[in-house]
Amino acid sequence: MENLKVKCQFITLLLLISFSSYSQFSGWKDKLSEAGAALGAKTLGLDKILKKPAAISTSFEDVNKTNSKLPDFFLVNNLQPLYLLPKAPTGGYILCDGFYEMTNKSYCLHAGTFAPSKGDGYMYAPTLGPKQEIVTSILKNAEKHPEINQHDIQILLWTIIARTRFADYSGQVKLTAIALLSTLELTHLEGGVLGVLPESVMNKAKSTLPENIQAIFQAENQIRQLVASGNYTYAEMEKYAILAGMAPERTDVPSGIWTLHPDGYYIRYFPSGYSITKVQIYVPREIIAAGKTVIYDATNDIACPANTGSQRLAQTNEPLNPDYKVKIKINCK
Repeated sequence: MENLKVKCQFITLLLLISFSSYSQFSGWKDKLSEAGAALGAKTLGLDKILKKPAAISTSFEDVNKTNSKLPDFFLVNNLQPLYLLPKAPTGGYILCDGFYEMTNKSYCLHAGTFAPSKGDGYMYAPTLGPKQEIVTSILKNAEKHPEINQHDIQILLWTIIARTRFADYSGQVKLTAIALLSTLELTHLEGGVLGVLPESVMNKAKSTLPENIQAIFQAENQIRQLVASGNYTYAEMEKYAILAGMAPERTDVPSGIWTLHPDGYYIRYFPSGYSITKVQIYVPREIIAAGKTVIYDATNDIACPANTGSQRLAQTNEPLNPDYKVKIKINCK
């Protein structure tokens, strides 16, 4: 366990470096921040700003659709609670053959897009991008901190997706980051990020982007502005992260489609909004009969929508409303 005092000293030093030159002058901070952002944009060049990699880059193109199955391909029966399976030392659940189900916490990983809607098809994809290890670490460590509210974790993930500098963190989101990330991981929140871009830079940047990307770019900047202000509610953050309405319907990938996971089992997703997902898994008997240990660890998994206007959903090993009185019926022979 890391010493909290060391973390606090690191954070204090980071903030002093960032703001000591002007913190004593009332009203200068905002002016200098905007001037610095504008200067940074000019120095880097607008093209370089636009080429900054997305924190998480997973898209539907990353889904391996080979051997995927339509929703009614398997006769689903004798569904067992996934959360009653033995836990693996590294996290997740040790699978046996059969059908399993769990309704778990999930998180939005795509600001400026629509929430899942009825009929959306979601398929498995790995978490990809320069902040993949940070996101996975947050989801793994959140399981060890049930006292941390799901909303607080979602806000932290939105700030990372928006490429927010840790130096701009304040209030609860900073406390959440400190609780769930190591000192080294906190330093990584300073790499490959953007400050708050002035409106003039934003307008120029947006004019060069495809229309479907403009809303995402704008939403990320608005999230950075909220975090830097230190004064916002979850509802305000959600307003920018989740677009009102529904994405245009896509019918070629139906809800409940099965994806063949690289580890040999099949998985499918039924989101309820972005914060709750029902996951179903089918493990063929021959995989277990071959003596292979198969572990379902959701913290590196994304339920990826075929409808690119909808949310990518990070999955977790945290069941919602589990019933531990139920006896599981499994066959691992």
